[in-house]
Amino acid sequence: MEKFRISAVRYANTYPFIYGLSESGFDRKAIIETDHPAECAAKLISGRSDLGLIPVAAIPLLKESFITSDYCIGADGKVRTVQLMSNSPFDIVEKVYLDYRSVTSVNLVKVLAKKFWQKDLEWINASTDFDFKTVKGNEAVVLIGDQCFELENHYLNRIDLAEEWKKFTGLPFVFACWVANRRLPAGFTDEFNRALSLGVQNIGKVAIRFGENGPITGTELRDYLTLNIDYNLDNRKREAMSLFLEYLAELRKENLKA
Repeated sequence: MEKFRISAVRYANTYPFIYGLSESGFDRKAIIETDHPAECAAKLISGRSDLGLIPVAAIPLLKESFITSDYCIGADGKVRTVQLMSNSPFDIVEKVYLDYRSVTSVNLVKVLAKKFWQKDLEWINASTDFDFKTVKGNEAVVLIGDQCFELENHYLNRIDLAEEWKKFTGLPFVFACWVANRRLPAGFTDEFNRALSLGVQNIGKVAIRFGENGPITGTELRDYLTLNIDYNLDNRKREAMSLFLEYLAELRKENLKA
């Protein structure tokens, strides 16, 4: 029987999915790797994986895309792990460094700047060796993932991008969802979805399993997974995904004209 290749995000927000896949035994039926979000997308686009927890902004880059689960990485308000950080007041920020590990978040900040803040900024793609502690005056950085917990106190000013999206649209936001690049067997996807559900329904056990190591530990991890991350891909989140992709398409058209 074919073993499908799955690429999952390696951040703490994915712990419930990893827990469910391992506790259910599903991890023995597939080849599961963990990557940063941009690499999850790259693997699915290139065919190196069959199913990935990929950034929503990467979905239009696939020749074919099939949302394959009822679960996602979403937030209905503050998410904590997608932030715009600076040591300068944001009204004087002119230059923004963009986290190379992200696809959706760096596009979200561009959408917010254009549509909500109505602010022109210089965007700079950070490299893999970029030191996220070194931004200067009049500069800011978009940072994602567990490192936000490590660095949020390093900066005087922080804007939570999921919270800003909620202020702008009244909707939750979806950062990543499970997408396949071909239609997978129904039996496989049903079992996969049940495995994810096992983790999402047992956040307390997830926090105990993963809460002793890493930048987010103990009750802080449990609170993050329950208060900041919203895993259910419901109709409001699907509406938010459609709206975000509509705004993103507009920005891409404008960039082509520029």
